[in-house]
Amino acid sequence: MNFIITATLDAIKQLYNEEVAESAINIQETRKEFEGQVTIVVFPITKISKKSPEQTAQALGEYLVENVDKVTAFNVVKGFLNLSIAESYFLNQFNQEILSPEFGVFAPNGKKVMVEYSSPNTNKPLHLGHVRNNLLGYSVAELLKAYGYDVTKVNLVNDRGIHICKSMLAWQKWGNGETPESSGLKGDHLVGKYYVIFDKEYKKEIEVLKAGGQTEEEAKKNAPLIKEAQIMLQQWEAGDEAVVSLWKTMNGWVYDGFAVTYNNLGVDFDKFYYESNTYLLGKDTVDEGLEKGVFFKKEDGSVWIDLTADGLDQKLVLRADGTSVYITQDLGTAKMKFDDFGMEESIYVVGNEQDYHFKVLFLILEKLGKSWAKGLYHLSYGMVDLPNGKMKSREGTVVDADELIADMIDTAQEKTEDLGKINDFSEAEKAELYKNIGLGALKYFLLKVEPKKRLLFDPNESIDFQGNTGPFIQYTHARIKSLLGKAGYQFAVSSDQFSGISEVELEMIMLLAKYPSEVEIAAKAHSPASLANYLYELAKLFNKFYHEVPPIVKTEEGDAKQFRLNLSKKTADIIHAGMLILGITSPERM
Repeated sequence: MNFIITATLDAIKQLYNEEVAESAINIQETRKEFEGQVTIVVFPITKISKKSPEQTAQALGEYLVENVDKVTAFNVVKGFLNLSIAESYFLNQFNQEILSPEFGVFAPNGKKVMVEYSSPNTNKPLHLGHVRNNLLGYSVAELLKAYGYDVTKVNLVNDRGIHICKSMLAWQKWGNGETPESSGLKGDHLVGKYYVIFDKEYKKEIEVLKAGGQTEEEAKKNAPLIKEAQIMLQQWEAGDEAVVSLWKTMNGWVYDGFAVTYNNLGVDFDKFYYESNTYLLGKDTVDEGLEKGVFFKKEDGSVWIDLTADGLDQKLVLRADGTSVYITQDLGTAKMKFDDFGMEESIYVVGNEQDYHFKVLFLILEKLGKSWAKGLYHLSYGMVDLPNGKMKSREGTVVDADELIADMIDTAQEKTEDLGKINDFSEAEKAELYKNIGLGALKYFLLKVEPKKRLLFDPNESIDFQGNTGPFIQYTHARIKSLLGKAGYQFAVSSDQFSGISEVELEMIMLLAKYPSEVEIAAKAHSPASLANYLYELAKLFNKFYHEVPPIVKTEEGDAKQFRLNLSKKTADIIHAGMLILGITSPERM
């Protein structure tokens, strides 16, 4: 609709002898209760016209109808000028732009971006919170890729520390040599089992010590199990052969288990980093900060940065004994990632409980003069709750990702079979369909909400073939594919000459035309939510079109039929492409 802006600038020049910048012209889609497709907000122009908003809008409307062929009529509502655009314009836009294979495809922009997501601990399986993280990270990476970026997906695995030693120690004490093969458990589930066992036994020891007169804080520090775990961590850091061997074995079990879950979720990574290789990084950065006067050393030898002038606090970056804290290794890892990939932007997909940490991290790197620090971005997201309450991992009541995926597929099977439309499917086709619907429901439900918002995930609500759900959009795609098959669809551009496009068909063209801008908006916001909701609006509008226009397969007029089939095909293509960005498969049949 750039021609509207150009024509309005001409109108202002002719009517009021003034030249204004393009940015002064505010156009938007006309609200559904008024006639027209495009609305000009007139209020800013009254400063030039020196007339009321209604008089200004009237004068502009008359000029545009008289001088612009594509503008056929206008109406004024207070300070808003609603324009009706010629049907031929929309037909031409649809045939020449929207039907082009290049429509919605962004050329490479030459910029590199890294998206770091998942970042699990290797002492337990992935849970519902990890699911949101993985789906969000993957989708943002795909969005940026679609927008033209060269994207690298990274997973920084937390494979060291006291939590890992807890699982290792419990397995040593109570495992009796159990393995994934001997137990029939996925490796990550087996290791998680011993993390829970450690916690239960540790609590027993705490109660015994409390009964002997110690405070809870003293008991937590003095319990034999936690002391043994701390010794094991020291042995690992010292390179003890037996401890390192057990660590490698158990972490190997976990990685095999994670690989299955990642595959089932449909997420992938280009590069894995491991904290066991990065936890000593950052000490050089601390030395650099001391030299530059960014950090200061206290009397006990610990190193700090004072961020009180920036509205934060003083932050420890190196302990008095010379050992790292989390921020130290994060400083070093950030530098290592930039050295490895040289990206313009680096996105950390991490829960909102780490908001403060990333504020501090990014600010320190800026103060250290790192040119790439401005490109760091924390994609913060809220917790996921279930109807029956929050998740708790240490007690073993976590909402396990594998069980959640299996439950979603089972629910998809149950609801699909109730519809009774897949009797001619083979067993393999049914299994694939149930997986696509179940995972489509899960992914769409978690991605349609803005990342920063905490959300309540209801599995039953997510698998519904009506409403703002993944299955509804998938079903719309399958419906279009069925329609095209019955019509024996072949691509051809319909004539621009036929008339009689309905209101809903104009709406369809206008909504389809928005797809590239929706990808751009979502990519710039690092949020798949707006794209997800756009796809729902598109699917909803197609169903309205499907029920309102004459049956497409039986439409006799050649151009009308071809146009409507093209409209249907392009809708299916955009649903397919948009859903893939969300990581969701759109079945051909349902």
